[in-house]
Amino acid sequence: MTRVGIWEKQESVSGAVRRSLGRRMEEIQLVRGRHPAEFAGAPVDLLCIGPESAGWAGVRAAECGALLLPGAAGPLARGLRCRSAVSYGTSPKDTLTFSSLEGDKICLALQREIVSLAGHVVERQEFVLPFPAGEDPMTFLAAAGVLLLLGVTPEENSPFVSGIL
Repeated sequence: MTRVGIWEKQESVSGAVRRSLGRRMEEIQLVRGRHPAEFAGAPVDLLCIGPESAGWAGVRAAECGALLLPGAAGPLARGLRCRSAVSYGTSPKDTLTFSSLEGDKICLALQREIVSLAGHVVERQEFVLPFPAGEDPMTFLAAAGVLLLLGVTPEENSPFVSGIL
């Protein structure tokens, strides 16, 4: 069973991941925490740091295989015990960003290839997805990053789109 930790203030990212995965949630143990200390002592395969996470004290106690974090928190990756790190955000240096956000469409851009938890390479590409007005694009990016690292892409799983929204 794959253990996924999501560090967030509210259940926005974890809720989107749950909705997107549907029945595949049986294969995932989703652990949600509001503080990094909640992830101490029990390593996770993937740790997602949500866009509104705060309270960085104790972050060194968390241990994960892959780390998904906001690009602005990049220096934090140096303090964590992880094998790989993937950033998301609006900077061209972030691995997962969006190249456009117009009306009811968002274009997610995977700037460089990533390796899923199962060891599959997800090539550099763009995904044009529906995006309703009023949604938070950073939460959308974080949830999309979790799904991509779990090996779920929009082409193979239509709930990817509806679940994130």
